[in-house]
Amino acid sequence: MLNVVCIGSGYVGSVTGAALAAVGHPTTVVDVDERKVALLRQGKSPIYEPGLESLIQALIGKTLFADTSYEPVRTADVVFIAVGTPSKKDGTADLVHIREAAAGIGRHLDPDRFTVIVNKSTVPVGTAGLVASVIERETGLKAERHFTVVSNPEFLREGYALEDVFFPDRIVIGSSHPVGLQRMRELYSPWMQRSGYERFAKHFRFEVDPSRPLPKYFETDCSSSEMIKYAANAFLAVKISYINEIARLCEALGSNVKDVAAGMGMDTRIGDKFLEVSSGWSGSCFPKDTAELLATSEKYGIELSVVRSSVQSNRQMHDYVVQKLRRQLKSMNGRTVGIWGVTFKPNTDDARQTQAAHIVRELLDLGAYVQVHDPQGMAMFREMNPDLPIRYCESAYEAADRADAVILLTHWREYGQLRWEEVAARMNRLYVLDTRNMLDSERLWQYRIQVEGLGNSQRASGSGQAAVIPDPDSGSPERVRELIG
Repeated sequence: MLNVVCIGSGYVGSVTGAALAAVGHPTTVVDVDERKVALLRQGKSPIYEPGLESLIQALIGKTLFADTSYEPVRTADVVFIAVGTPSKKDGTADLVHIREAAAGIGRHLDPDRFTVIVNKSTVPVGTAGLVASVIERETGLKAERHFTVVSNPEFLREGYALEDVFFPDRIVIGSSHPVGLQRMRELYSPWMQRSGYERFAKHFRFEVDPSRPLPKYFETDCSSSEMIKYAANAFLAVKISYINEIARLCEALGSNVKDVAAGMGMDTRIGDKFLEVSSGWSGSCFPKDTAELLATSEKYGIELSVVRSSVQSNRQMHDYVVQKLRRQLKSMNGRTVGIWGVTFKPNTDDARQTQAAHIVRELLDLGAYVQVHDPQGMAMFREMNPDLPIRYCESAYEAADRADAVILLTHWREYGQLRWEEVAARMNRLYVLDTRNMLDSERLWQYRIQVEGLGNSQRASGSGQAAVIPDPDSGSPERVRELIG
């Protein structure tokens, strides 16, 4: 087992640190945020990720530790850098936290102990060299003699991070140093042999299938490893933008995009992943990574027209959702719109750069009142968007109160399990725009709730014809209650 330090306790750092500790590597998570370190020491997760807190509780004080000091670096065999790299105004990644982490590591390196430093954060090509140069200037030590910097990009899906960290489809290592390569092989040996998993399998919320294939272990140079993460995320963004464009065309032509996507996904050259229609991709990865890739390409005079088009198409998809609502409600002045879901996906509290922020701003600009609900993400959404004059609701039912429309943006499971008679009784006008095509429109029509999805020209009315929904402006609220009762 190797002594490991993980700098950063965010989405990547917390999950990576817990996973390394789970397979037996004594691991210390280091963060300058005393609150996060205090939570970890209490066996609590500093982020919301299903199953993570249970795993931390089982490991803390045994193989998992937390500290606000870089002192554990002195005895570390491997040090991971897992800090944030947010976008600057020009789209490039802000590496201030990377530099700070590198400097902190450098000040605590033991010159008599060869240390492998691993970039786990998503970083631009060339960051391994940057980290090495910061450490050299800070300490006078020499890269490749006293330490080496390795690239090991993460491929975690928020909401499914534990499954992804223990059962990855590939592990990518960027290094040309023999000690760096050998130590990373030792570090990931439990993954390649799938040994020790039985000790913590009870903390998973998914089945541990012993027949699952082992990950592919891929070694390359640092530059290529750093590029792999950006290239992969940009490709997935392009794929989502493409199926969303097809959805818009399906609506115009009367096709059903769910069937179109299913038929496409049967082609093994395409695959069925990332062909789910939505109001557009968003979150902490795709917007940031595509922006960095485009900014880098501009610096070097290489036009990435496909990636650029996918970004433009994605913005159009956000706008398209608002346009659909306007077609239904006409003037938005004084209308009340409920929003279900402000995180970019279910099973996470991550509300950074979400489609909800864009859509809510458009609705407010059109004169609408907006009330939102999310099972986990409202605190972060409020923090990220403090200027938005909206109502934060304790339940999905409250977000539907007196609403002229509800937009389902995030496909949380609980939104498919609501008491629809209560939703209908609360709403002013019975219209739900389901941007994830997750609701049973025929079932909801029993309550006279019109559900409109994306990529299907029909509106649910029990007969496939366009539904005529009572407009509260044309009758009393009591009359509307009669119609749905």
